[in-house]
Amino acid sequence: MKISKVNEVYLTVEVDDSLERELSDYFTFEVPGAKFMPQFRNRIWDGKIRLFSPQNGRIYVGLLPYIKEFCSKNSIEYIMEEGVENDRNIARSSVRDFALSLQPKSRGKSIEIRDYQLDAIHHAISTNRSLLLSPTASGKSLIIYTLVRYYHMMGLKTLILVPTTSLVEQMCSDFIDYGWKDEYIHKVYAGMDKGSKKPVVISTWQSIYKLHSPYFAQYGCIIGDEAHLFKAKSLTDIMVKSRDVKYRFGLTGTLDGTQTHRLVLEGLFGKVRKIITSKELMDNNTLAKLDINCVVLKHTEEESKRVKNYAYAEEINYIVSHPKRNIFIKNLCKNLNGNTLCLFQLVDKHGVLLYNEIKKFDRKVFFVYGGTDTQTREDIRAITENEKDAIIIASYGTFSTGINIRNIHNIVFASPSKSRIRVLQSIGRGLRQSKDKDSVKLFDIADDLTYKTKRNFTLRHFFERINIYKEEQFDYKIDKVKL
Repeated sequence: MKISKVNEVYLTVEVDDSLERELSDYFTFEVPGAKFMPQFRNRIWDGKIRLFSPQNGRIYVGLLPYIKEFCSKNSIEYIMEEGVENDRNIARSSVRDFALSLQPKSRGKSIEIRDYQLDAIHHAISTNRSLLLSPTASGKSLIIYTLVRYYHMMGLKTLILVPTTSLVEQMCSDFIDYGWKDEYIHKVYAGMDKGSKKPVVISTWQSIYKLHSPYFAQYGCIIGDEAHLFKAKSLTDIMVKSRDVKYRFGLTGTLDGTQTHRLVLEGLFGKVRKIITSKELMDNNTLAKLDINCVVLKHTEEESKRVKNYAYAEEINYIVSHPKRNIFIKNLCKNLNGNTLCLFQLVDKHGVLLYNEIKKFDRKVFFVYGGTDTQTREDIRAITENEKDAIIIASYGTFSTGINIRNIHNIVFASPSKSRIRVLQSIGRGLRQSKDKDSVKLFDIADDLTYKTKRNFTLRHFFERINIYKEEQFDYKIDKVKL
């Protein structure tokens, strides 16, 4: 086998015909849930993802460790051209001295760079590309800031990709808090100029994914925040168009647990490096303690019989429109002490309904969904930081990923979900400590519509959430309530 580099995106692997099929099979995986997708049902696609192309011998650069593993397992000798591997021997003490020299500040106070953050920065600089797995509220923005400053010192321009306009503003605000000036940072989202000579550009991926390769040639470093989203084709295209960007890093608090998801991200960024876990951060008092209260709402036998043959979408519509269920959620939010974040999935069918009921309370109630503009979201976030009993009714899509609200005391899952990423990201909204908070309560609302031996879809999804809590070593309890 001969391994050479095409650019910073692809390697070429030259093997004889007998090994070509074997290598292709090694990097071919079934996509979870493919059988439910239209392309599979219409027989346009076989439900598999292939990371090695026998036609041209190409494979993502980040999958080099897996190619080596394949060779080792099959006793295959390989020749690697110069430049394929380019790890650097950087002393951790040098990285530490550089990071400390930046003297990051937040709200006017110097903040400590923790050992696990230094480990992440050292690993990234030493490998040139990496997928850093570190939970929400572990200080990923400080890791990103330090990397940006390091490559700026090297004379390189950095592109930071984030999923939402709110995160563009938040990242920029964090950098300024750490001590950088606004004149170094250019923000890109709807209506903003995409061109800039400033050393760092923070952009939503939606704003630039249609641009061509020459635009991305100006960057020497690319950083993907909330990198678990990068399996989307448009985001993958950005990484492929950035073919000459040598330094590339993804940061995320969650992967979805599937092999295909992980390998696509590792191919684009580099091998996963787990920095620390939420449980470790709770144990050392860096994060707020988490108290999970699972509330299983038992529907009547008559209702369960009526729903037993519903498709998933029909069951969801039934659940979110159930009057007694929504009254339960309304009363729960009313009786919780502190600021509460109530998360829903369907805007018109559920979010609006909950908001119209909960806004009748004698307290500040906010409604956030995809149609809420960036400035309003930022205003709500800022107001909540200074409130003690506000309620935010928000869609999962707007407030489950990345948004920092330190002063959230309660989270309510008003809509069911089985997505590992959505569940853990949503929990992360409440894990940041504040001067008035060292713990957060999660209320996971589930629905038992079991009829005889047939369990409903969303109850099965609830058990999947329980498995997530067990894997993350979160403490939880389950209460049952008859509707």
